[in-house]
Amino acid sequence: MFDVRLPDLRIAPIGKLILHEKHDERRTSALIARFQKDALLKSPPIATPLDDSNYVILDGANRVTALDLIGIPHILIQIVPYDAPSVRLSTWRHVVLGPSQKMFCEHLTALEGITAIHVNRVTAQAELARRTILTYCLYPGGEAMALSGGGADLHARTALLNLIVETYAHHWGVKRVDIEDPLEIFTAYPGVAAVVVFPQYDPAEILDIARVRARVPAGITRHIIHGRALRLNYPLDLLALDESLEEKNAGLSRWLQAQFNENRVRFYQEATFLFNE
Repeated sequence: MFDVRLPDLRIAPIGKLILHEKHDERRTSALIARFQKDALLKSPPIATPLDDSNYVILDGANRVTALDLIGIPHILIQIVPYDAPSVRLSTWRHVVLGPSQKMFCEHLTALEGITAIHVNRVTAQAELARRTILTYCLYPGGEAMALSGGGADLHARTALLNLIVETYAHHWGVKRVDIEDPLEIFTAYPGVAAVVVFPQYDPAEILDIARVRARVPAGITRHIIHGRALRLNYPLDLLALDESLEEKNAGLSRWLQAQFNENRVRFYQEATFLFNE
């Protein structure tokens, strides 16, 4: 049971927000169009303190990038302590759509600095758990290809992981899924070329990557936040006002109080399925 409190919502300068993952250009472009049409920030990005003045964005790289590109100077964020029991770091899996297995293999095995070997699934899982490989690709027949490189250096390994993801994401369609058993994905997504399985990062590694302004590939880290604030629909024109940060946060406090006074805030303690999202 988590001690869920009111969300810590603040407006922060966009220059103080550090991304730990790359943004997805297609998602960012769609967000820019939506922001320009609706002029609302539906749900605030999730951030955690890095030092006295900077924050690491745990979830919301595309929203932050989109707002930055349209010239919004300040962004509404929800701040969470990274070591709180209400915050859990997990991983997504990538479903690669389109290529044949042969073509997919050829593109990845040609990458400089990457060693690829075909192994069974159990071996691949064990090697990934020990972090002796970067990632592995599972094929519909059950065989796997393990990709290694970069030695023990976190940042060298992260750079190679970016190279791998950018290679297949550039050529083919990619979906990120949270199905734990990769073999179940082939049932849910017929015609899949491969499922790419990533290592489980530690929060300290995420902070270290952000500290040096490096980034993991888009869509591989998944932060599960209990007590997340959703559907605020905060007006972008309030974020774009020619006011000081203190004035904007005072305005945010008044806006939030009005939402509570008008009984427009609901807390759902149970797990919930939302349809028509």
